[in-house]
Amino acid sequence: MNLDISNKVALVAASSQGLGKAVAMGFAQEGAKVVICARNKEKLKAVKKEIESKTKSEVLAIQVDLTKKEDIINLVTETIEKFDSIDILVNNSGGPPAGFFSDMTDENWQKGVDLILMSSVRLTREILPYMKRKKWGRIVNITSVSVKQPINELLLSNSLRLSILGWAKTLANQVAAEGILINNVCPGWTRTARVVEIFEARAKGQGTTPEKIEAGITRGIPMGRLGKPEELANLVVFLASEMASYITGVSVQVDGGSVQGLY
Repeated sequence: MNLDISNKVALVAASSQGLGKAVAMGFAQEGAKVVICARNKEKLKAVKKEIESKTKSEVLAIQVDLTKKEDIINLVTETIEKFDSIDILVNNSGGPPAGFFSDMTDENWQKGVDLILMSSVRLTREILPYMKRKKWGRIVNITSVSVKQPINELLLSNSLRLSILGWAKTLANQVAAEGILINNVCPGWTRTARVVEIFEARAKGQGTTPEKIEAGITRGIPMGRLGKPEELANLVVFLASEMASYITGVSVQVDGGSVQGLY
């Protein structure tokens, strides 16, 4: 299957580790030019080196705080100066702090809005004109299965990631005729550093071990295991390709069957 994204420029947000890193690697393996960004400069350097050593693709690494508008503008400017195009945007971010409603202050909520919603809005706003100019573009938003089945202690994430779906569906309808397709992927329990942290936090609160927490979660997954970051990346890369040329405005779960709803 030819995904036809060789030499396309793919910008992947929050890509120094976890799902973002796996997605960046996936694009590079298909021959795309990749832009990675995150706050940690040393991690970015390491990921750039790793991707370039494993693929023949060119990687541009830019240090960015996705909650800062000026950083996002600089990210897009540097990318255009380097590659003169941005064909694919993957909106992604780390998660806000876990906790219950009584734990969350106005500051927690505002930081969550800036991290999850506004980073996607600002990146898309800056990049969309370049896609419109070429009459071609792909935007994929990484959210969570919590938009379909909330996870109790992830109040902020449950609330704010759901806002991405409404925004993305509306925008997808507005730009579809211009050759720009927008979709969401909703990862379930996937073995990343953040998921390990969640297991550790639950174990501490329940007086047990992370291994027992994981075992309890996997019992609720029909496939009986956690996902791999590469499995999520495979879908993102497909949705960004010519092979997905009639798919827009949808949200697809990558969860091993864990969400119990029909849709």
